[in-house]
Order: sequence, then C-alpha cells, then structure tokens
Amino acid sequence: MTSSDRPVRLTVNGTAHALRLPASTPLLPVLRNDLGLNGPKFGCGLGECGSCAVLVDDRPARACVLHLGDVAGCRIVTLDGLGTADAMHPVQAAFVAAAGAQCGYCLNGMIMTTVALLEATPDPSEAEIREALRFNLCRCGTHVEIVAAVQLAAERLAAARIAAARPSPSPDAEASP
Repeated sequence: MTSSDRPVRLTVNGTAHALRLPASTPLLPVLRNDLGLNGPKFGCGLGECGSCAVLVDDRPARACVLHLGDVAGCRIVTLDGLGTADAMHPVQAAFVAAAGAQCGYCLNGMIMTTVALLEATPDPSEAEIREALRFNLCRCGTHVEIVAAVQLAAERLAAARIAAARPSPSPDAEASP
C-alpha cells in the first residue's frame, strides 16, 4: 500500500476531507486547486511573504511550505472560512472599514495573522501588532492602515465581549409599570 492509497485526513473550514494524495503534496495548491479556496495566495513559494497564510489549529502557518503530512489531523482555517461578504468576521470588517488594503495581495496573510494575534492577545499594543505582522510583506505600503485596522478589530472584539458578558434584562422587567 502506497502513501497515496491511505487518505490524508484534515478539516478545512469545518469540513472534513480525506485526500488520496501523497503526504508530500504541498498544502497551498490543494487548498486552491482541489478544494477551490482562493483566500490563500501564492506569493513567494518560500514561506517568506505571508500571502498564503492559514490557521493550523489556531496558529498562523504558511501553506506554501507545509505538506499534507504536516497537517494531517489538523484543523485548518482559510480566509474563505472566516466569514462571507454578508457576514464578515470582525477582523475582515475592520480591514474594510479602515481601508487596510490597496492591491489586496497581502490581505490574506495580514487578516489570518491578525485573527491569531487577537485570539492570543486581545488588547495588543501597536508594537505587538507590528511585531506580529512583521513577516507579512505589503508592497503597496499600507502599513499605517493595516495597523489601524488591527486596532479597530481589537476595539470591536473587546466591545463585543463586554456586550456578551452583560446580563440581558429580563422580559418581566420591561413589562413592569
């Protein structure tokens, strides 16, 4: 039995997949070509630019340098799995609101890295934001807007956490004279 006879199992954007491909198959073309997910982009192919970033078990990773065998059994989230145009993830919405992109090629990596950052550090300083994003290359020079987008996302997520923690008024309280 060869390695391609045994399926590689992974979960992408909440959907389980059993792929009959060699474990040495690069993840990025599988995501884009086999699964039809266009969020991760092919940039450098060396894991240097961040355009191909995905979350693997909630940690940012470069899909161009990962192989199926590296992520077998893992949960993978791509930009396509965060939200939709009608129901954006708060980080996606903040990037739109803050105009955090020009050409958009780096956007995938910036957003995926930001999601991981805000999960680990809900209220990051500007220095922590810049440190987290330092390996995501943006050739257009929108770094100021990107940092503003991350700060806006952090503020919005904090407000949502506070709102969710508040007890809702009971329906009987409103009905009282």
